[in-house]
Amino acid sequence: MNSLWLIENKNDNKFENLSKNIDTDVCIIGAGIFGMTCGYYLSKAGLKVSILEKDEIGQKTTGHTTAKITSQHGLFYTYLVQTYGDEFAKDYLQANEDAIENIKKIIDDEKINCDFERQSNFVYTTNADEVPQLKKEVDVLNALGFPANFVTKTGLPFDVTGAVQFKNQAQFNPTKYLGGLANCILKNGGNIYTNTTVTDVKHIGDVFYVFTPNGIVTSKYVVLASHYPFINFPGIYFFKMYQASSYVIGVDVKKTLNNGMYITASEPTFSFRTANYNGKKILLLGGCGHKTGTPASYADTYGALENYAKQLYPDCEVLFRWDTRDCITLDKIPYIGRFSSMMDNIYVGTGFNKWGMTSSNVAANIVCNMILGKENEFAYVFDSTRVHPFKNRTEVKNMITESVNSLAIKKFKDSSVVFDNIPVNSGGVIDVNNQMVGVYKDSSR
Repeated sequence: MNSLWLIENKNDNKFENLSKNIDTDVCIIGAGIFGMTCGYYLSKAGLKVSILEKDEIGQKTTGHTTAKITSQHGLFYTYLVQTYGDEFAKDYLQANEDAIENIKKIIDDEKINCDFERQSNFVYTTNADEVPQLKKEVDVLNALGFPANFVTKTGLPFDVTGAVQFKNQAQFNPTKYLGGLANCILKNGGNIYTNTTVTDVKHIGDVFYVFTPNGIVTSKYVVLASHYPFINFPGIYFFKMYQASSYVIGVDVKKTLNNGMYITASEPTFSFRTANYNGKKILLLGGCGHKTGTPASYADTYGALENYAKQLYPDCEVLFRWDTRDCITLDKIPYIGRFSSMMDNIYVGTGFNKWGMTSSNVAANIVCNMILGKENEFAYVFDSTRVHPFKNRTEVKNMITESVNSLAIKKFKDSSVVFDNIPVNSGGVIDVNNQMVGVYKDSSR
């Protein structure tokens, strides 16, 4: 079964692959929601934009999201205040609140039909021991000036002991939204090339050369919008993030569903939202996540979701199943801005920590402002060149191991002769497809 969003995607535009050399102001690599939003803002500002996508628009992470547009990223603001202080937490919150309104403005201005609906978002618990933690989160948010509420009544089909409510959040169909952005980009004079794989990026003087099998793009600016930066150095993002897998089922519950978007306050994680399908509301139930690369059976993922759905709605029918990968940063904050302090005019947005709908708009605004020479008051919060201090050597080992598990198992198998020379419980640098990559081998490999 495929994602609901990919089945529902009805973009009438047919895009060609790049088949010649072209020159552009900005080359955006990746046509997910971050790349397409950058393309929209920059083309609207009058820049010549070319977007390169190795598949079709929104086919990967954006097409496999739950598409909640919310600034409530779990019980997050207590952590932010304790770790970075009130002003930092307030700016993170405001950046994401602004993103909700920015998305709504684009939809209204461009008349994009994408099932946008205002909803309340809830982080809930059924465990009385967790209620103080939820109440503390509300107190922190209220102190920051945000009107979060602690409630005990929700639209869920079971009782909760408490929930933190954010009003005026939203949900939508992300691929319909991207279809609307594509139309706008084309109208503004931009180009979109699908089924076009970028093989290399070189920076010579003030010009970037973006290589594909059938053509070279020359540009002044490059935006890496490929979910996970495929250029390893000097950004070394493989050393600063890992990937997590999660699962979603689309369910016809055979009864009327209440409004609201929901996620558990702690593990095991379950996520709820409604979606439109064939003229009715269906339930999108997500969860059962794990670090990518660790074993996970059908019974532990889709099976567990289906069993839970049947507990809640005995007559339900599963219509869709899909999974996704999310980039998780060490400090829980996205990397947005310059790809590296060692390189100018190449930008990145990554590590959205499962909250890509608002984070992608935050990222697009920051990156586009940088390209257009404008200040952005929130850029410091997400600074992609920040240095994360590892607490100890165990964290270093775990970070490298997770990077290997998440992203490079197949590549390392292709370079097994060199990889096998690294002793167990040791690290090293190996050549993978003509790029030097840091790895750590534990006893499970």
